[in-house]
Amino acid sequence: LSKITEAFGVEHPIAQGGMQWVGRAELVAAVANAGGLGFITALTQPTPADLANEIARTRDLTDKPFGVNLTILPAINPPPYDEYRQVIVDAGIKIVETAGSNPAPHLPMFHDNGIKVLHKCTSVRHAVKAQSLGVDGISIDGFECAGHPGEDDIPGLVLIPAAADKIEIPMIASGGFADSRGLVAGGLLWSSAFSFDIAKANLMRPGDRAAPSNGVGGTALPTQSGQRYAPSSGSSAGSAAPAPPGGSSNTTGR
Repeated sequence: LSKITEAFGVEHPIAQGGMQWVGRAELVAAVANAGGLGFITALTQPTPADLANEIARTRDLTDKPFGVNLTILPAINPPPYDEYRQVIVDAGIKIVETAGSNPAPHLPMFHDNGIKVLHKCTSVRHAVKAQSLGVDGISIDGFECAGHPGEDDIPGLVLIPAAADKIEIPMIASGGFADSRGLVAGGLLWSSAFSFDIAKANLMRPGDRAAPSNGVGGTALPTQSGQRYAPSSGSSAGSAAPAPPGGSSNTTGR
């Protein structure tokens, strides 16, 4: 047992964090059935009603615990976060992963409905702040993680033990873990559990669009779909297919 398995009721201290476009019922149920903690990515679903349907589909595939990732990135025209949050509550979900911004506005409603909140962060200061707000667990993301790896560029080997020195609640180490050797190393860094970035190339649905990851100059870069992205000649970052509202869900805390 670990702090994570005890707190969130799963068999193994391994999590599949929210990932835009691939955090759907099939993947989440597979992780849950294997004893891990899987998260549906709320903003992959175009509307709150679609999220409700995806939660129902997941329950058709597993009777094990799973959660929902709600990424709350600041935006000029934000998604209807309150409506997504209400769907999570109404569906009886008991574990939520927040990411992208301060989770404080969402905590009262989640906690009042018996939902445990795991907040994803990329710095010790953000993790300490989230802990002080009363979240139930922390996912600390090193620079190796996918999505938005923060602004400090601190790799996991430095960040994870630094966070472990300050965090008293259950903590998941995210970014840079790919096999059993990584699990052993992460355990030595005093993590309670581990979040694996799942290979995305075979999990995209036909028609899904993938935004580039840090396009620079004329360099071709791999996208989530496994194809290559080449920036246009008139822009330093090129013209990618637009990211979904709120951006990638494998994102960081603020």
